[in-house]
Amino acid sequence: MSERTIDYYTKLGLIRPETRTQTNYRLYSSETLLRLTRINEMKREKYSLEEIREKLKQWEKLTGEEVTEKLSALEIHMQQLEREVKELQPIISKLSPNQAKRAFAELMPQSLACIEALRIILNQGPFS
Repeated sequence: MSERTIDYYTKLGLIRPETRTQTNYRLYSSETLLRLTRINEMKREKYSLEEIREKLKQWEKLTGEEVTEKLSALEIHMQQLEREVKELQPIISKLSPNQAKRAFAELMPQSLACIEALRIILNQGPFS
């Protein structure tokens, strides 16, 4: 990432320097590196810088209790989905290869989006 980009992100308030040196150079923390990684991932997902700023503000507001509640709700939802998949196994096994391929093609983008969202929350969320 270029110095110019870092300056721009600082001016926008997406990142903040930890401290400044006596010669007024900005020093950033390792947490800022994680934040820059999140920003880059969100840019790849086509978020605008304004949307990224808002999302980062939301993450900063979250408390540990709120995160725990959301993760618990996600866990319960995942368990429900696992039960539903087990119930569908007999039906899925009876599909022809073409039918299975079509079903898979329709479900895959949604499934990948859910998996990616969980990965971001668990590995790179505000408390990682």
